[in-house]
Amino acid sequence: MKSITRKAGLLLSTATLVLALPLGSAQAQEKNVVAVSIPAATHGWTGGVVYHAEQAEKEVEAAFPNVDVVLSTASSATAQVSALEDLSATRKLDALVILPFTSEELTGPVEQIKAKGTFISVVDRGLTDPAIQDLYVAGDNIAVGANTARWLSDKLGGEGEIVVLRGIPTVIDDERIKGFSDVINKTNIKILDIQYANWNQDEAFKLMQDYLAKYPKIDAVWANDDDMLLGVIEAVDRAGRKDIKYALGGNGMKQVIEMVKEGNERTPVSTPYPPSMIKSAIYMTAAQFAGQAPMRGSFLLGAPLITPENADQFYFPDSPF
Repeated sequence: MKSITRKAGLLLSTATLVLALPLGSAQAQEKNVVAVSIPAATHGWTGGVVYHAEQAEKEVEAAFPNVDVVLSTASSATAQVSALEDLSATRKLDALVILPFTSEELTGPVEQIKAKGTFISVVDRGLTDPAIQDLYVAGDNIAVGANTARWLSDKLGGEGEIVVLRGIPTVIDDERIKGFSDVINKTNIKILDIQYANWNQDEAFKLMQDYLAKYPKIDAVWANDDDMLLGVIEAVDRAGRKDIKYALGGNGMKQVIEMVKEGNERTPVSTPYPPSMIKSAIYMTAAQFAGQAPMRGSFLLGAPLITPENADQFYFPDSPF
């Protein structure tokens, strides 16, 4: 599948275009079912995903009477598989927009739905077989890791000892770690430890406590997600550790953007990864049925460093994330 790289502005422009498309004879047609399957609000970022998906459901159905958006949330990969099986068994799905809870466990079930002729849009956490998807919308996760690593390497002078927290076993976590590691491996910076904390603040707090007990000197921490970053910061503050020069995350949570805006010495940068990408994907998928505007390919949002100089561009105080 041809990969087309775009920034967030294009996705928003596309969404606007889709909503502006004329209905024509579409109103007289039988409703097309667009199923949306996403994780429940298990942490801040997915809370934002649920919020934007709910908004898209209302807006798309109001704009296009011939489109029925069916939204389903799941608290685990197993629950998401079961929900997909129920949806597929009870109605004909013209399209599926899915943000997989985990990549490996959802690939087979989505492939089975694809075999029935369903248009597949995958968001954020890619499937292990990209050939299944017709449309892919995500952030540039390799750039998220690489841009963070370049900044950190520059600040540490290419030397030091760091620890890393991984998210959930998914394609996007693999990509973030690859982007980060490829840069760090070209320096003299040593990664002391790297373990999963499942993009969860409480788990990150506990894992960071373990790191702090195990390693008497840590120069920096990368928690590839802002929910985990908050847990890391809490653990470091409670321990009173002053050796940690930088604690970095990613995703652009408004609480972290506030730190960046204020010039926080320990967390002076972040990277964007907006949960509103689910909304863009739903709009783009609805375009298949709303105005003869087929959207296919891979759309990646840029991942520039968020700094005090540009933080206002990424700060949305009314957002749930």
